[in-house]
Amino acid sequence: MQLCFWRRFLVSLAVFFFAGSIWAINSPSALAYENPDLLPDRFTPVVDLAKTLPDPQEEKLVKELEQFETDTGWKLRVLTQYDRTPGRAVIKYWGLDDKSILLVADARGGNILSFSVGDAVYELLPRTFWIELQTRFGNLYFVREQGEDQAVLQALDSVKGCLLKGGCNVVPGLPREQWILTVITSAVGGVICGFAAQPRNDKQIFAWQWALIFSPLWGILFIAFGIAPVITRTSDWVPLVRNISAFLIGVLVAYLSPVFSRPSSSTES
Repeated sequence: MQLCFWRRFLVSLAVFFFAGSIWAINSPSALAYENPDLLPDRFTPVVDLAKTLPDPQEEKLVKELEQFETDTGWKLRVLTQYDRTPGRAVIKYWGLDDKSILLVADARGGNILSFSVGDAVYELLPRTFWIELQTRFGNLYFVREQGEDQAVLQALDSVKGCLLKGGCNVVPGLPREQWILTVITSAVGGVICGFAAQPRNDKQIFAWQWALIFSPLWGILFIAFGIAPVITRTSDWVPLVRNISAFLIGVLVAYLSPVFSRPSSSTES
């Protein structure tokens, strides 16, 4: 009986401390949520609560965003936060509308960037653009190498450049990681094409029929995943030439592989 009493007491005590710890962890963020007091008294397009931007960099960015709004009418706003957030109070503070773009940088998640975009913006920059923009500049590897400030600034530069051009379907620029992926898919497409084109008899030099049958497979790898990402993101011809070269090398290696694997005459004798 006494053992049962102490068991219940210990369970109740553990539940009490567990509930108290949850309340202690969540209560500061709950108190800070939708807190308009965190917003400055004067108007500014950049609210840097997390101190992501150095003061000179923030002042320069404020002038650039104000000038950009004057010249184009597009409202670009930046909010950095960590453990405190003004929440939806920024809507009234900035007067966000259909021509507004809000970039929120929060280092607590796996990706530090998120965007709130007005309906008029989607006519020029589709939803896939914002997904690619977030994954390119907000991922942990980019932030680790370039810093949180560069993640914010380079994402804004891409948005401004696309708005000035009248819209973009993809984020301009070809990162090294993405280019390496296009090279790999180009080479794999070439290998598939080379194996398909191997002659099936002595009278045949190039099995174009089989290469044509497999064209949907190697064509998707080479054109859709190897060439299209390059020509839609950069006008530089160097990565394009390298991808075409990777495809041709893959074709040549796969096509000539039976020659290399064939035993020599001296071995046969």
